[in-house]
Amino acid sequence: MAMANKLNVLMCGTGEYTTGWTGSGASKSDKKVVALTLFDLRRLGKVNKLGMVGVNGSKFPAIRSHLHQNIAQVYKDLDISFDGFPGDTEADPEAYKVAIDKFKPGDAVVIFTPDNTHYVIARYAIERGLHVLVTKPATQLLSHHLDLIRLSREHNVLCFVEHHKRYDPVYSDARVRARTLGEFNFFNAWMSQPKSQLETFRAWAGKDSDISYYLSSHHIDICCWILQDRAIPTRVVASAATGIATSEPYNCVPETEDTITLLVDWQSVTSPKHKGTAVYTASWTAPLRSGVHSAQNWYYMGEKGDINIDQAHRGYDVTVDDTGKAWYNPFYMKYSPSESGHFDGQRGYGYISIEKFVDAAGSVNAGTAQPSDFDARGLPTIANTVLTTAILNAGRISLDEKRAVGITKDGESGWILQ
Repeated sequence: MAMANKLNVLMCGTGEYTTGWTGSGASKSDKKVVALTLFDLRRLGKVNKLGMVGVNGSKFPAIRSHLHQNIAQVYKDLDISFDGFPGDTEADPEAYKVAIDKFKPGDAVVIFTPDNTHYVIARYAIERGLHVLVTKPATQLLSHHLDLIRLSREHNVLCFVEHHKRYDPVYSDARVRARTLGEFNFFNAWMSQPKSQLETFRAWAGKDSDISYYLSSHHIDICCWILQDRAIPTRVVASAATGIATSEPYNCVPETEDTITLLVDWQSVTSPKHKGTAVYTASWTAPLRSGVHSAQNWYYMGEKGDINIDQAHRGYDVTVDDTGKAWYNPFYMKYSPSESGHFDGQRGYGYISIEKFVDAAGSVNAGTAQPSDFDARGLPTIANTVLTTAILNAGRISLDEKRAVGITKDGESGWILQ
């Protein structure tokens, strides 16, 4: 890309997934993706100016030190500079507005903030002509998701949801094979993280979001992607286990669920007699030394066959005297440097999901594509992910109101919950 076509990007959120830094220090997981990817995309000539915005600027000195030690000193030729908002001695819950206003139409915003803030930040950016990549769940309310679809079309900008599982080569290949198996019959998904995550997420767990929004959104999106234009969800019933997150030593708020299961009815759009069932379960109270940060697997059964995927165990395990056995997933992000000493994770699906957004925004800015073009390419655009939000929102209502919740088509592009 020529310098004029490089994308300026603002990172909203300063936490684990963006920087690899948590309130207690460097993250021990492999969830340190956004800043590292964008630093590398700048090295490769696709990105120019970078910004980062949080609520409390006093975190920036520690973050910069962490990035210097764990990125700049590990990989060659990575410029880790960025403009921080608010200032290092300031705190401002609306600093995202100040930061976004420093960017111009055609620039981009990458949003990795608590779930309940996604909509307001994305809306503010879209209304100012910026392209948006928002982490899952895009929004917590179906009405907000529909509004972002409307706004992105009105302002002719991209709005992608960072459903990186779509770029996992196993998942994307399985999706193609699943669509050859006839009518849908059954889907069962499990995803969990260890109880230590409750310490990382204590500030918002149970208050601002739940484990279903945070983790089940991955596999719900995969199921919706497989069934796109083939079946629609019609009813959601949710159930939850409790008692661990709210006890010592985690002491989360009383509303915090440990494990949430959504049971979803699906109706074929081509065959009235074919109905399917999906079960999506997520937990953040898994054992602490299970060997993986995210246990994740799913099973799909169609009319003519089935598919079984265990993504956490890929035939690659390492045993160390002090820590025991662990399973690694370099398909997601490869952190070991290349033979030349440069970052070597460009083939990881965590990296690819951000790069595809950067490339798409660049093509829109260059006039070689329209934002609507990407809806037809199987990418996780805001329009293509609406049913994921519908299911998640219905699940939350089902838990809160202790009832089944219906999902109904409303006009050409709308959906409503009943």
